[in-house]
Amino acid sequence: MTSLAIAPQSTGSISPLAAGGPDPNRFDWAEAWYPIAYIEDLDPATPTRFTLLERDIVIWWDPQGEAWRVFEDKCPHRLAPLSEGRVNPAGELECPYHGWTFSGDGACTHIPQQPLDGDAHRSGRACAKAIPTAIHQGLLFAYPGQAQNAPNVEVPIIGPLAAEPDGWVVLNTFRDLPYDALTLLENVLDASHIPYTHHQTVGKRENAAPMEMEVLEAGKQGFRGLWPEGPRKGKLGTQHTTFIAPALMYHDLTSKQFGRTMTVVYATPMRKGECRLFARFPFKFSSKLPATIIGLTPRWFSHIGNNAVLEDDQIFLHLQERILEKALHPASFDENRNYAQACYLPTQADRYVLAFRNWVNDFNADPFPGRALGPALPKAALLDRYHSHTQHCHSCRTALKRLQTIRWGLLGVSAVGWSVLPLAIATGAITGPAATVLSTLPLGTAAAWAGLGQLQQRFYQGRAVPPRNRPEKKAQAKA
Repeated sequence: MTSLAIAPQSTGSISPLAAGGPDPNRFDWAEAWYPIAYIEDLDPATPTRFTLLERDIVIWWDPQGEAWRVFEDKCPHRLAPLSEGRVNPAGELECPYHGWTFSGDGACTHIPQQPLDGDAHRSGRACAKAIPTAIHQGLLFAYPGQAQNAPNVEVPIIGPLAAEPDGWVVLNTFRDLPYDALTLLENVLDASHIPYTHHQTVGKRENAAPMEMEVLEAGKQGFRGLWPEGPRKGKLGTQHTTFIAPALMYHDLTSKQFGRTMTVVYATPMRKGECRLFARFPFKFSSKLPATIIGLTPRWFSHIGNNAVLEDDQIFLHLQERILEKALHPASFDENRNYAQACYLPTQADRYVLAFRNWVNDFNADPFPGRALGPALPKAALLDRYHSHTQHCHSCRTALKRLQTIRWGLLGVSAVGWSVLPLAIATGAITGPAATVLSTLPLGTAAAWAGLGQLQQRFYQGRAVPPRNRPEKKAQAKA
């Protein structure tokens, strides 16, 4: 295994600064770019709050500069969150507390409480702290480290899409997850869990098999790996894996059946025990039909399925990282243990997991050193979809609003039908077949109202029992 300095592939020139800072023995998570939102999910009229590396930030559209801006989410006056304010008619971010206003570069433009000839707003102390931003491949990125370094550190984008931009169909989703960015990256690097964890969603138990993985190159900037046989016992072809430190990984394979497919995951660290997943699935299909079907599928409908897949392992990963924390920092030991001591990894299937954990250890790459995880959350909170996804997703919250409107309409039609129909039949206004047909209208609208209610629930909460734990059909037949 040779040393490698993996640079994120970008459309720009090669940067003189690598992510993670200058210390060769430490990866500084602040000195890197992170995606914080899909552009299509942001509302130009409303500031959006987010947390990046325990730092509250506000995302807002600057109509004067025609750009998305990111500030620390606190007014320099009395530290009120700017995300609770508004973008005023002048196109400036306005604090909700006392009306101080800020331009796109963070400069304070107005303090309503000062005299007309006052100049307190010109002080550096009156400025909001602006954070560098960049837009690539439909994502808004932020740089939480030293602002002067941001232009010299490349934004981690999907290299194959930048190198060959034509012909791709890309599905996108995101979700705030109740576990660490490290836990997420470890999970998605591990292809061996898919047949069991995701049985009956995107995997099948019968596809589990010995896996011979190879780490080709590794270093502070990440690693590259190769799985010669590939998924489904070699039926799909060789799979290549790339981890670009600190928060991007992708699997890449080309098969005769489906063409080229990628699984791309960004793990944006929010706080200890919480991260935002950005998952992207680029396809170059060998036929036009799959691309056509994807193009006709509403984004919100795809997100319902994506959320179900994430919930396959959401509960046990939330619990597992707390067990792992105790195993790595046991009270009965004078020193901490490393990952290979805490876990038993006898097969090649764990090669990428071990490579990732070695990267964390070798470069002191814990994004929240010294922080402890909080108490485990109840299952209902872990399966929440509304607060972790729906309210932040433009397509899902719009679909939910329309669905609720339709259900209210159906309820009204059903109520009117039940009220009017008996009277119409009793007075002879309608008789015979017409009465029979019209009598089904209230029943039909009530059934539609109930069915749409089940769909509506899927925007709020995940299923309690994952498909892998449901009784098998053969077992049911024997019973």
